[in-house]
Amino acid sequence: MALQTPQAPRSDLIMFGNTRNYSLLKKFALFNGAGLFGVADITAIRDDFQLPDITKDSLDKAVCLGVGLSSLVLSEINGAPTKLYYHHYKTANLFLDQLAFTVANWIQERGSKALPIPASQITDWDLQKAHLSHKKIGELAGLGWLGKNNLLVSRKFGAQFRMATVLTDMDLKTDKLVKDDCGRCSACLASCPASAIQNDPKDFDHIQCFEKVRSFQRQNIVGQFICGVCVKACGKKS
Repeated sequence: MALQTPQAPRSDLIMFGNTRNYSLLKKFALFNGAGLFGVADITAIRDDFQLPDITKDSLDKAVCLGVGLSSLVLSEINGAPTKLYYHHYKTANLFLDQLAFTVANWIQERGSKALPIPASQITDWDLQKAHLSHKKIGELAGLGWLGKNNLLVSRKFGAQFRMATVLTDMDLKTDKLVKDDCGRCSACLASCPASAIQNDPKDFDHIQCFEKVRSFQRQNIVGQFICGVCVKACGKKS
């Protein structure tokens, strides 16, 4: 289904205060299919972005958008990704890219700058770098916490969601950090085919994880460096 843009009254084309802007933008994003929405202040982390200074230095907010994955698609994963999950993963990313594009246009139409960042685009394969970390921005935007599986975990979806980001200078209120963690849950540890996950998220073995997803790609199981095994193990939090 195509993304929709509800017709706004003429008065909506002026700048409101940050709380009103936030409310209108969140309503618009959820109407167009976002399952998670949050806004972060990014002034402290902009230097980490792989973007031109002239672009990032004028943008101080990030709108983080999340969409849930199909539990049935994930249920078929058993120790390795499936071709169905690979297609679902790409479809979710494409939807998020379209959603971020639409949200960015909504912001621009109201007189502010907006830069949509792709849901999944690697800028440096050797260093595994992207334009920015959606995961870090999602954490700052209050979408969830960094789990033992090195993924963002939310109460609504667990780790079973994907994210995209729109950078902006729009006057928006920001969300608070989620004060939560995985607690005693260790479902992802037992499931990880690379044994990369530990009880402390700081001990996550990025190299072992990457080598495992690369092996899936080399075996032609999937055409991209993805896994999904720990995503399946980390469902909705009670």
